[in-house]
Amino acid sequence: MTALTHTRIIESFNRSFRVKWNTILVGGFEEPYYQPSHGDCPAEIRFTRDYARSALHEVAHWCISGENRRELPDYGYWYRPDGRNLMEQSEFFKVEVKPQALEMAFSERCGISFQVSCDNLHGENSGDEREFERQVRAQLESFRQQGFPERAHIFIEALSAQANASPPEQSSAISSNIEARTRNSITV
Repeated sequence: MTALTHTRIIESFNRSFRVKWNTILVGGFEEPYYQPSHGDCPAEIRFTRDYARSALHEVAHWCISGENRRELPDYGYWYRPDGRNLMEQSEFFKVEVKPQALEMAFSERCGISFQVSCDNLHGENSGDEREFERQVRAQLESFRQQGFPERAHIFIEALSAQANASPPEQSSAISSNIEARTRNSITV
């Protein structure tokens, strides 16, 4: 399989989420950023330059952000840049497990190699990178067993269609999981 380019990733995302979620994916920026919708403008997930991995990573953050977070610039988080100390890096690892697990799933669908990102080249110590990778892989396995978040599942399906690959094996289980959650929220 030929790896999907950032352009095809953008097409997949925008076709899937522009209308229902009023959100678009846009590349070409120096730094990634999330801009909530305002007026007639859709929300924008901005990724670095033309880097496909950056696009997938930023979409992963969007896929796990709740409704209130999606109303805030950059989801209301303050990002501590490269140069974190060991305690700050430990916190970084805690909040990055789920997004990086989703990024790994997206990367698989796109034919793009994945490597965990410690994102701390100039810090005191990047921490236990092997343990972090183990946690990311365990989280991905948990998503595969219990179902991906709804938007992540939709994006995986869109990437699969774009890459002419078959959807992940757990796709029917995920669909059932989403349908069950939808039924439960309707009856509550």
